[in-house]
Amino acid sequence: MSTQLDPLSLSADLLYTVKTEGDHDWLRTHLATLERSRLERALSSRKRRLAFWFNCYNAYAQLLLEESPELLEGGLVDRWTFFGRDRIPVGGVWLSLNDIQHGMLRRSKHPWGFGYVPRPFPSRFERRFRLEECDPRIHFALSRGGDHCPPIAVYSAADVDEELDISIRWHLEETVGYDPDDETATVPRLFWRYRGDFGGKRGILSFLREYESIPESATPTLEYERAPRRETLKLEETLER
Repeated sequence: MSTQLDPLSLSADLLYTVKTEGDHDWLRTHLATLERSRLERALSSRKRRLAFWFNCYNAYAQLLLEESPELLEGGLVDRWTFFGRDRIPVGGVWLSLNDIQHGMLRRSKHPWGFGYVPRPFPSRFERRFRLEECDPRIHFALSRGGDHCPPIAVYSAADVDEELDISIRWHLEETVGYDPDDETATVPRLFWRYRGDFGGKRGILSFLREYESIPESATPTLEYERAPRRETLKLEETLER
């Protein structure tokens, strides 16, 4: 019966249904009314929490865009409302996209603290269901928009690390430029905005070497892409059909 669906299956089915434009109301209802004890059993490992919150975030990012597209056509206040308003019901509480990204996935870090400042006053729900550590790879799994945002996949707990690596390699191949003559590397702005998540410059360079974006022995100067004057979330284009 649908009432017995595992929370991970619910999150995966919701994202898949959103991508295929199916009927998702019943899935949203079941996610909203999940018992906390059942959710805790389902999110018993790092991999399970990663997959669950990835799927919830990406599904609701698209749903909220469809419901309130005007918010992304306004100014900073409108955009903050899009990401910061509590419109995502999970397990009897209302969450925002920011709650999922910065609370659950970044282990309660402030969205504007460059990865060094904690998120103030995390709720009991957040403390109970967030990741135990901040994994910087999460920034390559969330659909935040942009010309080089990789297609969004439905994540599974069993293969989430491998699926993340695929997304990261795709993204870095599209966005990182390395000039051996000038000894510079041009990298996405997310490395600057969340540099503390990566461990500062040294951690960023180690990350780029791990994914073969720069040579193993290189220690280039980092140049960050400039932020566009107005960012537009292009989830319609980045979600695979």
